[in-house]
Amino acid sequence: MISLYNTLYRKKESFAPIIEHAVSMYHCGPTVYNYAHIGNLRAYVFADILRRMFEYEGYAVHQVVNITDVGHLTSDQDAGEDKIEAGARREGKTAREIAKFYTDAFLADIDALNIKRADKYPKATEHIPEQIALIQKLETGGHTYRTSDGIYFDTSTFPAYGKLAQLDIEGLKEGARIEKNPEKRNAADFALWKFSPKDGAKREQEWESPWGLGFPGWHIECSAMSMKYLGETFDIHTGGIDHIPVHHTNEIAQSESATGKPFVHYWMHSGFVNISGGKMAKSEENFIRLKTLVEKGFSPLSYRYWLLTAHYSKMITFSEEAVRGAQTALGKLYTAIASYKNGGSINASYQKKFVGTVTEDLNTPQAIALVWELVKDDSVSPADKKATLVDFDRVLGLDLENAKEHTAAEPIPDEIQKLTEERESARASGDFARADEIRKKIADLGYEINDTPTGPSIKKIHLDVGRPSE
Repeated sequence: MISLYNTLYRKKESFAPIIEHAVSMYHCGPTVYNYAHIGNLRAYVFADILRRMFEYEGYAVHQVVNITDVGHLTSDQDAGEDKIEAGARREGKTAREIAKFYTDAFLADIDALNIKRADKYPKATEHIPEQIALIQKLETGGHTYRTSDGIYFDTSTFPAYGKLAQLDIEGLKEGARIEKNPEKRNAADFALWKFSPKDGAKREQEWESPWGLGFPGWHIECSAMSMKYLGETFDIHTGGIDHIPVHHTNEIAQSESATGKPFVHYWMHSGFVNISGGKMAKSEENFIRLKTLVEKGFSPLSYRYWLLTAHYSKMITFSEEAVRGAQTALGKLYTAIASYKNGGSINASYQKKFVGTVTEDLNTPQAIALVWELVKDDSVSPADKKATLVDFDRVLGLDLENAKEHTAAEPIPDEIQKLTEERESARASGDFARADEIRKKIADLGYEINDTPTGPSIKKIHLDVGRPSE
């Protein structure tokens, strides 16, 4: 039995698919105006584990991840500049060039994290007719009204509005007097179609519509694309917890108003990755890229391993020390598996335990603990350990089958090279205290220096096989 936490009802539920032995999943994808940060990427590692778990259990998975390349405004709601247009102006490129560049960067990041590619990555700009048709359907049903800046969804026409976020609708009404747009009938109403600016501002991405020249609202894009590829009702919709109060709430309202059917059966959300100063956000320019971790000597799979040590729904705080510990643990695991012989069989007892953990709302921390329990279990032969761990990896996605390759010599990171150069300068100037300090710092980063007649030799510190460091 598969049990999943459903945000809609705030409880775990047994999974019952619409189609037997199949699952349809939609994941809110990136707005491609900048690089994805490591917090954004957590949502896709979570979605990947979800997909892998279903495939492990024998389900046929149909997975869609959208690409938002128009309509997401800088306020995240209905005001401000389109983030893609702002990005184009920032970098002196066209909107299309910006969208392509950051889409390619996003796909490179998910490949580095060993995230399986989705069946479809639909782009908002390539589905304008579908979005217009959905707005027309809402218009015919009496769910829309026109203001000076666009076509809006009237949330009062959908009595269940706010059910996902458990919003206080009366409280929203009380706060309506401070709403920035006085033409909105209700504080929670949102734009379905925005008109071309009347102030003469030039936009690159606009389309003709029954209501005039303009562009789609952010929320309508996901409803139109998900229903096109997965149907009017599908199994699972995921995203970050920040999508619950507005974006996903609005998706439900417009979709169910248009079709009269339940939109999604299971809503699942991943927690934030914070940094010491609070939430990581591109708008605050305090975000960390996956590339930054690589430059500091961390492998993308070490970051993936670190994410798996916490439940997907829990907020976690990033630190280099934490990911370094994950890298150490993963290195030990690779070393252990590389030492095991091939030809073993999957241990049925451990496999049963593993299935129990991952089908219980993706309990990856317990799954990782089980991995180490198996590594330390002397009653299981090394060959059987390898077969069993590689089987587990069908869900974990840590590339354990190629453990030997991960234990081979790796390029020395730029940061270590620079520290080595600083140490050589300190030695040359006779500042041996500073040289020793740098040597210790290099060791803390997992490398050691041996001084030879031809210069310093750097190598990664060999790790003892065993449990991960506490």
